[in-house]
Amino acid sequence: MAPVRSLLQRLCSLLLLVAFADALKFDLEATGWSKQRCIRNFVGKDTLVVVTATVDGYKGDGMQVNMHIKDAVGNEYGRPKDIAGEQRTVFTSHADAAFDICFENILTNTKYVDHPFRHVELDVDIGADAKDWSAIQATEKLKPLETDLRRIEEMTAEVVREMDYLRIREQKLRDTNESTNNRVKWFGFGTTFLLVGIWVWQILYLRAYFRSKHLI
Repeated sequence: MAPVRSLLQRLCSLLLLVAFADALKFDLEATGWSKQRCIRNFVGKDTLVVVTATVDGYKGDGMQVNMHIKDAVGNEYGRPKDIAGEQRTVFTSHADAAFDICFENILTNTKYVDHPFRHVELDVDIGADAKDWSAIQATEKLKPLETDLRRIEEMTAEVVREMDYLRIREQKLRDTNESTNNRVKWFGFGTTFLLVGIWVWQILYLRAYFRSKHLI
């Protein structure tokens, strides 16, 4: 049992390392107009997402950092304004779509700013990574090994759902491709028949014209 537990702990550590690797750090320049910097990610429908943004500086330092979270189909999940410190936004996705996390840093002209930048650290947790497993373990009175197995099970289920989504999407694209090919094929046949008909009509017309003029 000990080797199995060690293997599970190593696997969970690797998954955590991959999750933490998604964290982004960047400097956001302040401007006098709305200039957004966006980070895009994809999420499946009814998936828990936790967006944690940590912004340095303080309110009233002459800069205002705003954040806007929305997806590609028009759903909005949050629009916190004047962020300083840690800002956490939790939402459940409404559709299978990409979502954008957009930041803007605007000069408020309330005081002189010598270094017009704010440092942003962004961490996005999706699905099983977004859950508080310590709280789940305490609530359901699970053993550490059971918690690890539960987390791995949910991560595996997410991978399976992702593969099913990609398979369905590939099938739709293939059906669209076949339908387009059929339309192009019949359009080609129709164009050919039309050209042949015009060619036959021209021959008959010219033949009748020359006969009327007694040229043939």
